Amino acid sequence: MKRYLLIISLFSLIFASCTSAQFSSAVKTANDLLVNEQELTTTDVISGLKEALVKGAEYSTGSASQIDGYFKNPEIKIPFPPEIENVQVKLRQLGLNKPVDDFILSINRAAEKAAIEAKPLFVDAITSMTIEDAWAILKGDDHAATSYLRKTTSAQLETKFAPIIDDALNKVNATKYYEVMVTQYNRIPFVKKVDTDLTNYVNQLAMDGLFLLVAKEEEKIRKDPMERTTELLKRVFGYEK
Repeated sequence: MKRYLLIISLFSLIFASCTSAQFSSAVKTANDLLVNEQELTTTDVISGLKEALVKGAEYSTGSASQIDGYFKNPEIKIPFPPEIENVQVKLRQLGLNKPVDDFILSINRAAEKAAIEAKPLFVDAITSMTIEDAWAILKGDDHAATSYLRKTTSAQLETKFAPIIDDALNKVNATKYYEVMVTQYNRIPFVKKVDTDLTNYVNQLAMDGLFLLVAKEEEKIRKDPMERTTELLKRVFGYEK
């Protein structure tokens, strides 16, 4: 209704007094408003949400898979495993900084190598959604689409991502650094021997990082009209809730 009142005001100005160029510009603005006022169909909503999620997936995997995509991004950098933090503390106290630093760098490199492989997994996962899901996502919070994607795909992505992470950990020597580091630690007298599932740890945080980047992209699309780079995105995310 607000848009219709604005359109009426525009046409009042058009016929009052304006140049030819102003007339053309005002007609275009009014036409855009009328187009945006059209009711969204379920097909529009689902297609728009899929497009936004694919855009987010492309951004997240492209950004994270670059060199230092994880390592130099404080929001998604994978830290030393907290459950064995005492290993890092003790080794650094003994001046053994290099194996710790090498290990932290290597697990982030593993995530970066794996991230590029996540794109087709994400895209494949962006499949069908119900009418109720689609409208709920459109009218939901800034991360509703990302939350839906995570809820419906995490188990499948974790299963498919694990061997990629495991292979990457071996290729960047993370497994070797981890074994060297833990071996050195376990040789220290009177310390409690430690171990952790390195693949699972990196897998979970690598996925968390990717979903965080997807969420940031979704938020930009919802809040910033300049981020809606196609007519469909403009129409769907310009819809008044």
